Amino acid sequence: MSKEIKEKKSKKKDSKIVKKIKQYMYKWHRTIGLITIIPVIFWTLSGLMHPFMAHFFKPEIAHDKLEQQIIDKNQLHFSIQEVLQKNEISQFKNFRIVSFNYATFYQVKTIFGELLYFDTSNAKKLENGDQKYAEWLSRYFLDDQKSAVKKSEVVTEFTSQYKYVNRYLPVYKLSFDRDDAMEVYVETSSGKLATYNPTSRQAFIWFFDTFHNWSFIDAITNNSIRIITMIFLLSIIGFSALSGILIYGLLWKQFKKTDSIQPKKGLRKYHRQIGIWVSLFTLTFAFSGGYHATTKWTPYTLSQMVYEPTFKTKEISLANNALDLDWSRFQNASIITLNDTTYFRCQLFEKGKFKTSKVDSGSKWNKKEDKKSEVVYINATTNKVTPNIDLEYAEFLAYYFTDGAPKAACCEMVESSDEPEISLENAKLLESKVLTDFESREYGFVNKRLPVVKLAYDTPEKTTYFIETATSRLAAVIKSSDMVEGYSFAILHKFLFMDWAGKNIRDLTMVLAALTILIVSILGFILFLKK
Repeated sequence: MSKEIKEKKSKKKDSKIVKKIKQYMYKWHRTIGLITIIPVIFWTLSGLMHPFMAHFFKPEIAHDKLEQQIIDKNQLHFSIQEVLQKNEISQFKNFRIVSFNYATFYQVKTIFGELLYFDTSNAKKLENGDQKYAEWLSRYFLDDQKSAVKKSEVVTEFTSQYKYVNRYLPVYKLSFDRDDAMEVYVETSSGKLATYNPTSRQAFIWFFDTFHNWSFIDAITNNSIRIITMIFLLSIIGFSALSGILIYGLLWKQFKKTDSIQPKKGLRKYHRQIGIWVSLFTLTFAFSGGYHATTKWTPYTLSQMVYEPTFKTKEISLANNALDLDWSRFQNASIITLNDTTYFRCQLFEKGKFKTSKVDSGSKWNKKEDKKSEVVYINATTNKVTPNIDLEYAEFLAYYFTDGAPKAACCEMVESSDEPEISLENAKLLESKVLTDFESREYGFVNKRLPVVKLAYDTPEKTTYFIETATSRLAAVIKSSDMVEGYSFAILHKFLFMDWAGKNIRDLTMVLAALTILIVSILGFILFLKK
């Protein structure tokens, strides 16, 4: 009998402790919920809009990339050297060939960073050439030759409407006089479409930036305060979700006992019924969002990571229109220096591929290109092709961007806190290959630049560099810590685990999860007001 009495007493004692814990937990859960009701509404509403605007109601454009054409050698009446000498340009950064408005031009980057255009048939300079090319590109992408351009401006830094996710800088922003008030952003140095925003998308970007990224805090204080505020509130939301799981999950039996004595009705009943499931989604959103916010401390400076030595016109003896190559496949040419040797970097269509290509007006950023290119390097002194230089040049650029290569006065690169700190001088190269498609999670279409050379090194952070040799740019740097955060955000915030069902179902699941969190939060707030 004494044993049974002791067991009953201990059970009663246990139930009192549980009751006390439960009482305080419920009190804190309610308090935390009230503190975060406004942030939760902001984040869920803007989060709801993202899949709708980014996928279900995504605006279309006639062409999302410039169709590559074969450049006729006969159009290059003057070599780049002759053109520069005629226009008294003794030094330059680089050049390439562009065709627009029924003419072919040398696009020359000066030592001051300007882009000048010279007609290849007469060596004459095209006045306001960069602006004219930007307008031509915009009209090509839109397939609109009639609408007037209301405004044309150069964007040199990311803005609330032109976010860092677009990658390219500097770009031209052209605003068209159309019903949809279309704004098109183009990078003239590469002929790439950066992004395009009709009125609906402009409004969405503002709403999302204001209520999801909390850009309004930037306007009041600075980026650091914004991130700290967001992480603080996301942490509180995370604790709220955890307390919800504990109350309605681990202590569910205790609640069932009280419910049988005094059944809960109406809003209170539904708030508790779906609270446990919602807490799980809230926890994943809050954790991944907070983790993602920690990566935003430093500004995006990848657009400044470019290798641009200065070339002297008189020192390049070989004319670019006298190169020994298959001109029937010729797409473009530029110039590089490697190991104190100057090369013409020539881009050719792959054999047998260039005749069958068609423009696909419905193509997407992540769609595979119809045509592939072959890259050859021709020695600017001997006029001979030097094989395997593309990978060697990419390795040199990776070394250069880690501050390992010597920086002569001619070789400019903006200093950045984002620069990799570990020198690659003694690091083993584990993998090197050319990527012509956005084929993996590691280098997705969000990185924009293609083709790139992938270089994976055996460093403590397992750093992988993606180099765009066509522009001598660092396209992306991925470390093991970046991959962990990337997968956290993709799986827990963007529901990557639902990819097997297709993008429509995945986005619909995200919408339902955010909508449920919003409803439960509002139900909880209404309960508080009633009480």
